[in-house]
Amino acid sequence: MDGAGGRGERGRRGAPPAASRGRGAARGAARSSVRGRGAGGSPDGAGTLRAPRRDASTARRGRPARRASAVRDPAAGGGEAPAAPRGRAPAGRAPAAQRRAEVPDGAVAAPAAIRRAPSAAGALRLREVLSRLTLGRQDVSEASGLVNQVVSQLIQGIRSKDGSFDSIERLGAGSYYEHVKISEPNEFDIMLVMPVTRLQLDECDDTGAYYYLTPKRNPKEKHLFKFLDEDGKLSALKMLQALRQIIKQEVKNITNVEVTVKRKKPGSPAITLQIKNPSAEISVDIILTLEVQQSWPPSTQDGLKIEPWLGRKVRQEFRNKSLYLVAKQNKKEKVPRGNTWRLSFSHIEKAMMNNHGSSKTCCESDGPKCCRKGCLKLLKYLLEQLKMKHPKQLETFCSYHVKTAFFHSCVMWPNDTDWHLGDLDHCFQKYLGYFLDCLQKSQLPHFFIPQYNLLSVEDKASSAFLSRQIKHQLNNRFPIFHEIP
Repeated sequence: MDGAGGRGERGRRGAPPAASRGRGAARGAARSSVRGRGAGGSPDGAGTLRAPRRDASTARRGRPARRASAVRDPAAGGGEAPAAPRGRAPAGRAPAAQRRAEVPDGAVAAPAAIRRAPSAAGALRLREVLSRLTLGRQDVSEASGLVNQVVSQLIQGIRSKDGSFDSIERLGAGSYYEHVKISEPNEFDIMLVMPVTRLQLDECDDTGAYYYLTPKRNPKEKHLFKFLDEDGKLSALKMLQALRQIIKQEVKNITNVEVTVKRKKPGSPAITLQIKNPSAEISVDIILTLEVQQSWPPSTQDGLKIEPWLGRKVRQEFRNKSLYLVAKQNKKEKVPRGNTWRLSFSHIEKAMMNNHGSSKTCCESDGPKCCRKGCLKLLKYLLEQLKMKHPKQLETFCSYHVKTAFFHSCVMWPNDTDWHLGDLDHCFQKYLGYFLDCLQKSQLPHFFIPQYNLLSVEDKASSAFLSRQIKHQLNNRFPIFHEIP
């Protein structure tokens, strides 16, 4: 499930093996734990990556210690990463535990563990993995150009039909447009946004995310009446069926590239197109989205607690934006009727991703670089690879779980210095530690709707299984990052 269409990242090729560890790593790690350097440990016995120390005989022969060379970080626009910092925080920077912001209401507190000194060797390995996840510019250009061509032609055809969808506008959403897509540019989410003046929203369960929609009296959008069910509610099923039929007809008019409409996925709000490219196949999820010009519902009141991170003014600007709803079937309904809609915050999520710094110059061309997006890519890739190995046990998980944990982490560690580019190893582990804590408690609040828990109690066994798999990877320096399927 992602913010718009509910699609997780699919598995792809793994990265080749990294260089082997230094011989002194185990002894250095043992001494570090005895001396107590770097307070705290990782949750539930989870290990942390440590840099191998130099052999004593080498030091006695007078060989100078080599400083870790700067490494170009692919996740941060190609900036140079400084050498990994030493165990104690540099002057002028408070320890991570002191810098961490208060936990927002409804969020799971991050574990007090994972505060050890970053590992230079671990950071180098993680940067190597990130470099292999970076999308090639030529591939991106070809794929995005093809998608733009197909979608533009479809929108023209949709607008020219019976008038039901003549007001739609296009909005790119999801990981590609947030610049956190990994491996291949072969999946795109396109929201077809349809403005509606006013709707009455009635909650259909206790999550605060799913609603029945009823047009207000004398609506301007008279064409909506044809999509009402027998109870006068706006039927998501009827609207999706009508849009799907138009798209299937319009696809036949595209002759310069092969495009097909895939079979409907049960419960999915997306109409999926398959575009055949000479080099690869591209999947495009078309998501019908209603844009309603009215206040956000009460269930969102205590969500989006970004004041420590992005500021109170930005939060208010976000909450003044339109309300988005996508045609999504509520699984909790005993008798599915296809008339439920789910709140979507894809437009807000994209804005936060692309302006993610507490300082307004973070990761800009002439500004300081952080490792926030690099950490998110790594955890997305870790989940993706684990899902490939254990598809049945982890079928309930998707990249939106990782993304939600990321937003909570950005609030708990709100400063750009908390995500220093040279601290990639440490930052990834504290983010991972928070996610593990959520899995252990089966509690991951939706970032915008705190009462909505994304980790269902019914899926507690799956959460425990994923937790065990991640701890195994953490304790063994993430061998799955270097496996070739």
